Amino acid sequence: MTQRDGEERPTIDEHLARRLVDEQFPHWRHLPVTPVEVSGWDNRTFRLGDELTIRLPSAAGYSLQVDKEQQWLPILAPQLPLPIPTPVSQGNPGLGYPFSWSVYRWLDGETAGPGTIADLTQFATSLAEFLVALQGIDANGGPEAGPHNFFRGGPLATYEEEALRSIDVLGDEIPRDAALAVWDDATSSSWQGEPVWFHGDVAVGNLLVRDGRLSAVIDFGTSGVGDPACDVVIAWTLLAGRSRDAFRGSLGVDAATWSRGRGWALWKALITLVGLLESDPAAAAEPRRVIAEVLADHAQQL
Repeated sequence: MTQRDGEERPTIDEHLARRLVDEQFPHWRHLPVTPVEVSGWDNRTFRLGDELTIRLPSAAGYSLQVDKEQQWLPILAPQLPLPIPTPVSQGNPGLGYPFSWSVYRWLDGETAGPGTIADLTQFATSLAEFLVALQGIDANGGPEAGPHNFFRGGPLATYEEEALRSIDVLGDEIPRDAALAVWDDATSSSWQGEPVWFHGDVAVGNLLVRDGRLSAVIDFGTSGVGDPACDVVIAWTLLAGRSRDAFRGSLGVDAATWSRGRGWALWKALITLVGLLESDPAAAAEPRRVIAEVLADHAQQL
């Protein structure tokens, strides 16, 4: 077992994945189990043959997402303009591994990033169109904010204590007054519409690219129904200038939702920066950059 943030995590490796498949899905014993380039932290991912992938939650908090994805992804997929993961089977705890797990169809593509995206503005527009389609799906009965998705879709104020504590801890590492102004602006509004579907973690690691274009959206573990502001975060983590403007225009969000999106981006960058300054200061440049983008964007709106 490994431990991080106080939560024990089972040791998950290729050998365990192989044994689980052989025991629970003997008809796939002939298929090789191989690691993938980006395995993830919330879940460990392995390829099963050429057409399947195994996804094993790494801790109890992430295991809550298995049943949700198994139930809802087949309903969402036909209504979206891009491929998303397709559940094939659900595995059970076994061999000392304590959680349910999933087998999905493999989706080809490279992880999105500056080196794989041909036209960032076109990419931003395609992503916004995907999110608009997702928000348009009937949300009745969908999973509301809760432990299964770390309260994405709920009030941003859920993380106020953590955000303000991070600002205090960082001190002169960031422009304190500007950060507080962004946070106050973000928490001054709430979602007034009916709950809508959101992805919950629109980040480069969950966006696939083929031939330079957005080709699939993966990892719906933090998805749910509620306030879609959390899906705006990529405006500051990846996009800028024309691409950010294209994303905002195509998404059609109002000023209050955009502001709450800034708050979600700031919160995540703050807690990431605090952690990295303690564990890996050399890697702190990225959350610093995101904080700077968020603060600058807010200043332009004044």
